[in-house]
Amino acid sequence: MTIKFDASGFTPLLVIEGELSIYTVAELKPQLCRLIQQHNDITLDLSAVSEIDGAGLQLLIAAKREAADYRHSLHLNNHSPAVLEALDLCNMAAFFGDPLIIPDRRHG
Repeated sequence: MTIKFDASGFTPLLVIEGELSIYTVAELKPQLCRLIQQHNDITLDLSAVSEIDGAGLQLLIAAKREAADYRHSLHLNNHSPAVLEALDLCNMAAFFGDPLIIPDRRHG
């Protein structure tokens, strides 16, 4: 897993590349929590997430709650197919409140 942080724009951007799984969340969690505490508004770019499991989804939920606790904003953006599938499977899209389009699996 690779993490890239870019604070040069109006909203800081955190790009996660690779697996967001039980094997990688322990590495990402402290960095994500620190960034949430330091910035009022952060966008997570999930376009390069190749795999996400329950632990990865739990980390995203915890991050969203942590941001709310600090009265900060955390936005999920550019959801990869793996992320879209996990959000759809767990019916969690509304929890995050970010715009996304989940493809209809019946036609493909």
